[in-house]
Amino acid sequence: MPLILLVAAALGWSLYKQRPKSLVVYCVHDATYSESILRDFERQTGIPVHVRFDTEATKSLGLTEQLIRERNRSRCDVFWNNEPLGTMQLKAEGLLLPYKGSGYRRIPEAYKDQDGHWSGFAARMRVWIINTQKLEPTEETLAQALVDDLSRVAMAKPLYGTTRMHYTVLWQHQGETGLKHRHRDWFTRGINIVTGNAHVKNLVAAGTCDLGLTDTDDFFLAKDENQPVAMLPFRLDSGSVILIPNTVAIIKGTDHLPAAQQLVDFLLSAQTELALSRSASRQIPLGSTDEMSLPAEVQQLANIAVSAYPLSELAAASEACLTWLRSEYVR
Repeated sequence: MPLILLVAAALGWSLYKQRPKSLVVYCVHDATYSESILRDFERQTGIPVHVRFDTEATKSLGLTEQLIRERNRSRCDVFWNNEPLGTMQLKAEGLLLPYKGSGYRRIPEAYKDQDGHWSGFAARMRVWIINTQKLEPTEETLAQALVDDLSRVAMAKPLYGTTRMHYTVLWQHQGETGLKHRHRDWFTRGINIVTGNAHVKNLVAAGTCDLGLTDTDDFFLAKDENQPVAMLPFRLDSGSVILIPNTVAIIKGTDHLPAAQQLVDFLLSAQTELALSRSASRQIPLGSTDEMSLPAEVQQLANIAVSAYPLSELAAASEACLTWLRSEYVR
């Protein structure tokens, strides 16, 4: 082979070896909000990212169960979940690699695994969405509406998503007996169980239901569509509110550990939390940020979020609550 071809081949192989390989991310958070964050990471680091998104129908159980099935041949390097429970399950299965980097250190203890296997960031809040043409959005009116017939109230099936998270918090806070009593009472009085939070939002916005349980991101979608809606935080008997943070974790066995750690730190940064706070979903930063940089609506939510229920120790309640929910809904 001519010398020039040998040199070209050697140079090509050297460049190939130096070229960063794609970091594979399994992502449950809506592509509308997460895609731009991941592309910013690519631009800033030069590390290409290949993303696999979940389907709406199985939020977030789908990719969690996929990772469990792939335990011996995982394709995933980093898991971006939109809630903590599935991530906690992956820790229990021994599938996560601990990492306490710069991003982990800026997140409060209540929203991360103490051993560093996962960390939360950029949260939504569980709220009552209220049709203002049907009800006055006050705590007194809400309390009275929940005493009366619940056939004008909607809630997503608690087997999946953030309503499952909501039930898990109730299980831990009220105990198994307390949650089961509340569940039976709601069903006896005719609460509407629908397919998801977006369905709850649509029913209330249209006036088919007067109010419903959903998350702040769905409320803001209705508000931005100029629907006649207001919101009030769902409060536990203690007065605490329920936050549903995104979570991020590194999958054990990754071949791209330094790049995975870079992405984790990027997602847990003030930059990412501020970007998600300014998105249409108005997510609430968990770490310290410049409050003056937050949208006014998010500043108000952040002030309420100081009374949030701690989530770091929900794993045992999650498994027990899910087992019961499956017995209720999977026949």
